[in-house]
Amino acid sequence: MASTESGPEQREGGGGGKPMLARHRAREDPEVSTQPPKSSYFPLGYKDGWNQWWSGLSPAQTEHRVLSFIPYLQKPPTHTQTGSAPASTNNSTMSVDQSELKQAEPVRTNSISDPYGPRQWRSKLVQLAGKNRFLNEFSVERLGEETENNLVMLHGYGAGLGFFYKNFESLSRMPNWKLYALDLLGMGRSSRPPFRIGAKDKEAKVREAENWFVDALEEWRVERGIEKMTLLGHSLGGYMAVCYALKYPGHLNKLILASPVGIPEDPYAVNEEMPEPGDSTMQSEFTQPQDETAGKAPPSSAKPPRRQMPKWLTTLWDANISPFSIVRLSGPLGPRLVSGWTSRRFSHLPPEEAQALHDYSYSLFRQRGSGEYALAYILAPGAFARSPLIRRIQGVGRQYLGLHGSPEVDVASTEHKPRETGIPIVFLYGDKDWMDKQGGWDSEAKIAAERKKALSSATAEEKEREDGSAKTVVIKNAGHHVYLDGADDFNRVMGEEMRDVQKRKKRLAALGM
Repeated sequence: MASTESGPEQREGGGGGKPMLARHRAREDPEVSTQPPKSSYFPLGYKDGWNQWWSGLSPAQTEHRVLSFIPYLQKPPTHTQTGSAPASTNNSTMSVDQSELKQAEPVRTNSISDPYGPRQWRSKLVQLAGKNRFLNEFSVERLGEETENNLVMLHGYGAGLGFFYKNFESLSRMPNWKLYALDLLGMGRSSRPPFRIGAKDKEAKVREAENWFVDALEEWRVERGIEKMTLLGHSLGGYMAVCYALKYPGHLNKLILASPVGIPEDPYAVNEEMPEPGDSTMQSEFTQPQDETAGKAPPSSAKPPRRQMPKWLTTLWDANISPFSIVRLSGPLGPRLVSGWTSRRFSHLPPEEAQALHDYSYSLFRQRGSGEYALAYILAPGAFARSPLIRRIQGVGRQYLGLHGSPEVDVASTEHKPRETGIPIVFLYGDKDWMDKQGGWDSEAKIAAERKKALSSATAEEKEREDGSAKTVVIKNAGHHVYLDGADDFNRVMGEEMRDVQKRKKRLAALGM
């Protein structure tokens, strides 16, 4: 339910009491015309957009508002160490205030107000090594129980942990589990250090961009004292989850990829030109139309011709402009531009929730650019990866245990080193997902082939410890944001996967492993 208490959540709605999205105002006010506006692609009116821009809702306020829709949590905890200052007409900075006054006390729900309690909900900023490196964290744990398993959730490009608000309550019912949701470094309400690439060659640029995120996740894991976890990543978070598994083997019980970006291989994306080293201000979340499919791939020695893209897209790409840069530079037009995405993405939700997510999205999009600039190095226009995961997915759960310099598959070696003996990998897609499900099915085949290869030369002990598997699950009536569009089915599937983790751990424990 929504919180009505005083605090950072109260400045909602862009300075007025009416919903910001036109279709929701029409539902509540019969005097408002239900006819589509002349420019329906951006349904938010100019006046309402200006009001929202001027009101300057902070990310802390909008995150708090979204999390207030979590069932049984009357007032969610919200630290204000980042994203608490009202946005100004200038670019917001997401500066860090480490004073104790900005910290949030955990909120406890008891068995009277919470039929699945008691549970403890916490909002915290976790400091990492180096200058201005902090991760925003939201966690839920069951009180009176020993934590035996940890679920860590990573959001997609440009989003934030608040997008999982329909999943926290259901998934935290599982006995002996603790849930963590993180904002990726440089996104959400995590700190936003400058994103810089120093590498010169194409492959090294990709690896440096990947390391920027996964190294932060590993630092967080060590700081939290978590030996093993179940890692869930959506879209870009899924891509980074695979990279983490490759670079830091031995710390996952299961990998769950919700509509992950970057699996299929596309010759044009692999050979696409990249930005020059330095401070990047480029990324693309533009999706390639379905009718712009590639034909037969040319010989590997030939460079594929540049695919025809819309002029406006190639202009922005060549000019090193990110979509969030456009939002920041557009001033009072920013909320209206964002409404073109939020009005379609959240149209199935109740008006209050859709409005809260619109406000949350805009408050994040207008913050200083940081992690968003990694996308130019990871993806080419069309959302295909420069270093496709289909080339590397078979290495997940099969790496040598020990230090790795980057998220790459181990090169075969005659030197004996302890190896992982497989982990279960789950691919989740919506039945209306624009992300290609074939990537999941192709990954299944590569993972199965690698498992067969590993078992062919495995010792008797390694065969007993073998825990690798892969499957693809399609959630009905859901799109790319499968965890939100099909929340009930998604939570049900996640519950099954979490119970499977417990079952597998018991089997391995019985073997003395």
